[in-house]
Amino acid sequence: MQNPSLYRVHIAVQVRYLADQSDEADNRYVFAYTITISNQGGRPVQLLSRHWIITDANRHVQEVKGKGVVGEQPVIKPGQSFEYSSGSVLATQVGTMSGSYRMQEVDGGEFDVPIPQFVLSVPRTLH
Repeated sequence: MQNPSLYRVHIAVQVRYLADQSDEADNRYVFAYTITISNQGGRPVQLLSRHWIITDANRHVQEVKGKGVVGEQPVIKPGQSFEYSSGSVLATQVGTMSGSYRMQEVDGGEFDVPIPQFVLSVPRTLH
């Protein structure tokens, strides 16, 4: 396991509530999120897999693990970014997501990049 401090990978998240795809009467709240993964280090890295922990307001936890993101295992060169969009469905108006990406450096060393927790919330639900 390589020292993750050798790698500078930054994660940025933008979240949108999709009211037109949600059904509040059926406790179905749909959110889209866009993730930007920026390689601020000096070597190319490849995203191998993802691990998400999705928690709703009822403390129901979903874990999602899988190869790559949106069907890709992108190689991100130094100074470049990879952006993708995906979504999540909750049974409550508010929830959180966090997790990690498993990355590989060109020499084969693998390391985890934590995805900071972010909030999924229907507008005007949180004060």
